[in-house]
Amino acid sequence: MDFSKEQLQELLEVSRIINSSLNLDDVLVQIITIASKIVNAEASSLLLIDEPTNRLVFKTATGSKAEEVSQFTLKMGEGIAGWAAENGEPLVVNDVSKEKRFRRAISESIEFPTKSILCVPIRSKNKTIGVIEVVNKKDGLFTDTDTQIILSVADQAAIAIENARAHKALGENFRRLQEELRSAPKFIGTKSAASKELLGLLDKVSHTDSTLLISGETGSGKELVSKLIHANSKRKDYPFTCVTCAILTETLLESELFGHEKGAFTGATVKKIGKFEIAHRGTVFLDEISAIPLSTQTKLLRVLQEREFERVGGTEVIKVDIRVIAATNEDLEELIQEGKFREDLYYRLKVIEIPVPPLRERKEDIPEIVSYYLAECSKELDRKVDNIHPDAMKLLVEYTWPGNIRELKNVIERAVVLGTGNTLLPESLPSEIRENKKTDPPSIVSENSVMSLEAMEKLHIEKILKHTNGNKSQAAKILGISRNRLERKIT
Repeated sequence: MDFSKEQLQELLEVSRIINSSLNLDDVLVQIITIASKIVNAEASSLLLIDEPTNRLVFKTATGSKAEEVSQFTLKMGEGIAGWAAENGEPLVVNDVSKEKRFRRAISESIEFPTKSILCVPIRSKNKTIGVIEVVNKKDGLFTDTDTQIILSVADQAAIAIENARAHKALGENFRRLQEELRSAPKFIGTKSAASKELLGLLDKVSHTDSTLLISGETGSGKELVSKLIHANSKRKDYPFTCVTCAILTETLLESELFGHEKGAFTGATVKKIGKFEIAHRGTVFLDEISAIPLSTQTKLLRVLQEREFERVGGTEVIKVDIRVIAATNEDLEELIQEGKFREDLYYRLKVIEIPVPPLRERKEDIPEIVSYYLAECSKELDRKVDNIHPDAMKLLVEYTWPGNIRELKNVIERAVVLGTGNTLLPESLPSEIRENKKTDPPSIVSENSVMSLEAMEKLHIEKILKHTNGNKSQAAKILGISRNRLERKIT
């Protein structure tokens, strides 16, 4: 079909715009502005398909109601634009009053009198990725020539979109690789039998998609284990997201996991994408899973079973392809008996359990771990401490480490800061390590004592609290449980 000289000039301008900028929003606004001008339309808009929800989202628009229309989305097949997207074909409607497929609700809600619409699909790599629609031809009816012009514009828009997406993907990949180089997970200490057993198990589970439950004491490295699994899985090129369930209220936790719609609750001024949606094709790590409220546990169970959910305040079902790894330092079976954790969720999470050994069971690994953190802390603190006195190392190996690797790292950092010279000496270590204090007080139950397990536990907790002068955080470390769990046991 022949175009006029003016029309060809406008189409050439579209090509120039595509090559002038990688800012997709700016490029698309200019493209549809030209589209409106070429066919003499009153307004225009460009909608892209949002893959997680399979809905058409208004990416940009022109005309007097451009801002208002941007808040709407369309299901595939809904309205003129939805039909064009679903069928991959252009559609011209020169009198919308006679068209059943026309969705009047949008025009009425923004008070924009729509008379005629020309809509064409945007296709890339034999796939529809969006649509362009022009509205209300000013000088008559939309023609076949108009359709061909907008199809040409759509082809150019597809190039702009793919260029921008490729540029964004390259940038994100570059940043991801930089971040991986800076913070690639490393498992330090591989001499002990406990470490070798753990690494053997990780090698087996990393290449599967099974849901995992990592168990272990606070500070033993559960998050590191989850990152190692992701880094060695087929999902390694996709996002790894982490949510610490214990630090959020129920509303904020659900918003963090599932996202929320604008106005879903007080303070929800914009739509938010949740971690499950962000991690599409990747891995979600749920730390301190025991802290999830029962109502949220039900929703999480649905995610594990169906890989679907709705945002808070929303009704659209969102499908995701994710692997879930959960972690706990509490006895979930005990919480089930107390009615605080769903049994069906427990078994969905515990497809495979990964027990992480405490540091006191990895004595052979401590010298290697100490050397690693000594080098790391010296570099970060700009202190040249590259040796450790044998007596200091002996004290570190013999200590029972109630806070595990996290405590060990803090001890090394403290010693680097407070020490002098280039050798870490025993006197730079905390008193409880130098004096080799036992973290477990003597038994409070004599051989002749006869009492229930619950009463014994209560007495033991009281003794530990007395031992720590009422410090609940330290008592929880000694007991190997979280402070939240300790609070529940003493109330």
